[in-house]
Amino acid sequence: MNDRTKLFESEPIGRAVAKLAVPTVIGQIILVLYNMADTFFLGLTGSDASITAATVCMPAFMFLSAVSNLFGVGGASAAARAMGSGDRGRAAKAASFAFWGCAAATLLYSLAAYFFRDGAVNLLGGSNASVHESACVYLFWTVTVGGMATSLSALLAHLARAEGRSMQAGFGVALGGVLNIALDPLFMFVLLEPGNEVMGAAVATLLSNVISCAYFLILRAAHRKKSALTLRPMGVDGSVAAEVLGVGLPACLMTLFENVSYALLDNRMALQGTAMQAGLGVAKKVNMLAHCMARGMAQGVLPLIAYNYAAKRYDRMRAAIRLSTAASVALAGACMAVNLTLSRPLISLFIPHGGLSVTCGAKCLRILSLGGPFSACAYAFISFFQAVGESKKSFLLAILRKGVLDIPMMFALEKLLPVYGIVWATPLTDMVCCVAAVDLFLRFSRTLPAVRHRAVRREIEHQHS
Repeated sequence: MNDRTKLFESEPIGRAVAKLAVPTVIGQIILVLYNMADTFFLGLTGSDASITAATVCMPAFMFLSAVSNLFGVGGASAAARAMGSGDRGRAAKAASFAFWGCAAATLLYSLAAYFFRDGAVNLLGGSNASVHESACVYLFWTVTVGGMATSLSALLAHLARAEGRSMQAGFGVALGGVLNIALDPLFMFVLLEPGNEVMGAAVATLLSNVISCAYFLILRAAHRKKSALTLRPMGVDGSVAAEVLGVGLPACLMTLFENVSYALLDNRMALQGTAMQAGLGVAKKVNMLAHCMARGMAQGVLPLIAYNYAAKRYDRMRAAIRLSTAASVALAGACMAVNLTLSRPLISLFIPHGGLSVTCGAKCLRILSLGGPFSACAYAFISFFQAVGESKKSFLLAILRKGVLDIPMMFALEKLLPVYGIVWATPLTDMVCCVAAVDLFLRFSRTLPAVRHRAVRREIEHQHS
């Protein structure tokens, strides 16, 4: 039994969850921090228009996450289950299809972002003349030029976690984040002429993702002889492709609907003026910290759950989801408490010139943060269904969260509560989706055989003692 197999099969549950999830959570935190860094440094310019230009492009930039989730979550889940059942050939096919599928989809999206950039920026809430030009520049450098590196870096991180290399995956994500934070002021205030701060932020993001992607490719090359996974083209196996896309589609749709929801929020808030829109944009980024922790926890334990499900180690699987969900909710609860208590100081970090944008941002942050623990719980169970290949259940929850509930509720609450009603839709949706996710998990869990391995039972009892 090699070290990777030991991690999935016999490592104490608490230790296995920590080894897989902690590096991923740290990497996700740094990822959010580097997204916030753009906003922080742009805030130093004193321009609400510059802040807004970057924030309105965020949904378009995050669409790259939807692409990488489609192939990355699906590929990691399929590969981990294949390794759990001892089918290394199928695991290799899943990784190969995921990599080349992601590359092809990203190329098409990057080209579309270039040819339709003007209309896209207007649709995202950047129709204001002072915002539009800068937003188009940001979109060009981060998506058209840097899109391939961004999506492939995220995909390769998923595949690394599928093999239990969570530490290396976390380091690669963190590397990109730290570099972006370091490069932001260099390009914004030193290398480029004044007035090009938005371009500087975009170029810093581009370069950091290129370096992160290069790291993952080098890591993959270094471990190719020992790894069950491969990036070599292997042709398309229909059943493997269907499994990857079937599992990855809910993750992709969830990200897409989140982007649509955030774009709609920006679009509706733009009617209140640039200051209000800038405040909302900052609030969304600050609130992302709670979501990134939940996402990191879920992504980290996904291979552990998938492997043990395929190996029919159901007690071990259940213990992993319980521990990781409890940790996710606790972290999200802590973030909520901080956001509620320190909303105005947190927003002021990014908008130091104060005014209406800070007041709006603080109120939006308090509202958005209320859904954090519920969102964390829902995300954990959505990820669980992705891990075990229950694509219909994860698809249902993904659609319910942002498609069926969030967007219609936004329009309804806008009429009842002027200005901030659209913001209230997000936490209310998270609460409803959480209840649905818990119910589906309990129903599914009861269908599994109660196979109890003594070692796992003792481990679970120890965890709860």
